[in-house]
Amino acid sequence: MQLCGKVTRLVPKLDRLARSVPDARDIADKLAARGIKLQLCSAIYDPTVPMGKLFFNILATFAEFQADLIRMRTREGMAVARTKGKLRGKKPKLSERQQQLRRMYDTGEYSISDLAEVFSIPRPTVYRTLGRQAPTAA
Repeated sequence: MQLCGKVTRLVPKLDRLARSVPDARDIADKLAARGIKLQLCSAIYDPTVPMGKLFFNILATFAEFQADLIRMRTREGMAVARTKGKLRGKKPKLSERQQQLRRMYDTGEYSISDLAEVFSIPRPTVYRTLGRQAPTAA
């Protein structure tokens, strides 16, 4: 946005600009060094003057606090879901039938490449699957 020959950077909300006070402060300093004013919503904050710095830092602190609360609530919600058994993580790529892969590998008759071809999966998946399962007793 161009106002009276000066450049102004418009940001709808401070938490869209940065997630922490140091990041917001760094961005504001870089903009100020280039002579760019920062406009948050309808108010223009000049981070080069003391009052503008104060308001900017207060808003940045609240934006960081809000982001921290969101992270905390997300972690709490995931912990509750995990205890209820609703958050189990990614399902294994191999089906029950394909779990015979370990047994086939343990026979010594099949190489990793052979198993990848038989089950139509990439070799890294074969390695991961073998790493997750204990060797079968022959």
